[in-house]
Amino acid sequence: MTDVLILSNLISWALILALAMTVLALARQIGVLHERIKPVGALSFAKVIKAGDTAPQFVLPSLNGGSITLGAQAQKSTLLFFLSPTCPVCKTLLPLLKSVQQSEQSWLQLVLASDGTETEHQVFIQQQKLDGLPYLLSRDVGIAYQIGKLPYAVLISREGRVTSHGLINNREHLESLFEASALGFATAQDLQQAQTVEETVS
Repeated sequence: MTDVLILSNLISWALILALAMTVLALARQIGVLHERIKPVGALSFAKVIKAGDTAPQFVLPSLNGGSITLGAQAQKSTLLFFLSPTCPVCKTLLPLLKSVQQSEQSWLQLVLASDGTETEHQVFIQQQKLDGLPYLLSRDVGIAYQIGKLPYAVLISREGRVTSHGLINNREHLESLFEASALGFATAQDLQQAQTVEETVS
């Protein structure tokens, strides 16, 4: 009877050890997959606008007063953010945009852009408490930047050149624009592709 219990315990411990090794192997494999499948960042859909291109020039009134100048030399870089009152994702990103405007104000100016009726947007501005931000209403600006999906952002340098752009759905996407711009890439995909090539070569 004792021998049977000992054998049973040995088999149980062997099974537990095998299970533990299997879990460790799976955890390692998940880590490898996580390393290979990196975040894509902000997807770019524009086919013409590229890093280094001169930004289309506009001087337009802001719905919140004053005027907005795009595509000219300025004291700060501009984050041109395209949104819509009917876009649910746009609304969820507004607290993030306000936070970025505050934390990055030493070098960055946020400009909101859309099209539609002024009445609709004035209601949106009041509901979302956007009265302190430059807000332009122009179909021509969206066409110039080839905006087909929302929310979309374009980063423009102080010299009036496009430095990066892409579809923005979360903080990671927005930060990928800043990172790509700092490294001289038009989009997060260009940056990721370059990093992949570098890793392959090394």
